[in-house]
Amino acid sequence: MNTKVEIAGVEFKNPVMTASGTFGSGVEYSDFVDLNKLGAVVTKGVANVPWPGNPVPRVAETYGGMLNAIGLQNPGIDVFVERDIPFLKQYDTKIIVNVCGKSVEDYLEVVERLGDTQIDMLEINVSCPNVKEGAIAFGQKAESLYDITSQIKAKARQPVIMKLSPNVTDIGEMAKAAEAAGADAVSLINTLTGMKIDIHKRAFVLANKTGGLSGPAIKPVAVRMVYQASHAVKIPVIGMGGIASAEDAIEFLLAGASAVAVGAMNFVNPYATMEVAEGIEAYMKKYQIEDISELIGGVKE
Repeated sequence: MNTKVEIAGVEFKNPVMTASGTFGSGVEYSDFVDLNKLGAVVTKGVANVPWPGNPVPRVAETYGGMLNAIGLQNPGIDVFVERDIPFLKQYDTKIIVNVCGKSVEDYLEVVERLGDTQIDMLEINVSCPNVKEGAIAFGQKAESLYDITSQIKAKARQPVIMKLSPNVTDIGEMAKAAEAAGADAVSLINTLTGMKIDIHKRAFVLANKTGGLSGPAIKPVAVRMVYQASHAVKIPVIGMGGIASAEDAIEFLLAGASAVAVGAMNFVNPYATMEVAEGIEAYMKKYQIEDISELIGGVKE
């Protein structure tokens, strides 16, 4: 039984990854999860300089999920290269580094610093607010997405995954823009923009007012967008958004995802990634599926 998948020339032992921002760089979860059993660890966003993140409160529970306005708090590329890459290299798993920035130059600085390191792929978080465009996310306009993707591809030494924002009118158009600019793959969905109000205080629950909604509540939206994106482009699609079980992950594979990422569920169940990987294998045995490629895009039209 073959669970291996290949994305942009990189082979993964299985299609299960962590979703950026929900797993740190694996250090916090290594007591619970055997990182050797995962296809890849996708790190928390890494910027060119340390980011303090947003003011608190910045996390809130919602029905079927959570809102976060962490603001991509991270220690910066220097600490990441010195501390986190050596830690991850101890394990037999692929390393995908999520990159964030407030300007194209910020992204390029990180991408160039990572060029000489032993990582496998880059995932570019284009849901960051572009300070030069009035804080509109890089991934909300096709032209902006094309521009940043092409500039990153010109500098990157590793394959590039563009992580798409769902807060757009046409996800297919955005996927096509990334593909046209040279992206090796796309990942989706990032969080949906949401809000929560405390009716007793008559105040916003999050200091930032809005936050990113994740968790099981967004899964049907994510499955639909992954299906649309995978039909719009020829490059691989990595699916995520509300995956809580192997059954959820298999839905994404059938919709056209070549791999899947588990996010918010890591906070609820730290064993979730391993359980998803084991559950996919059990499903393949049950239905006598010899190769996982039979599942990818396998929904009956």
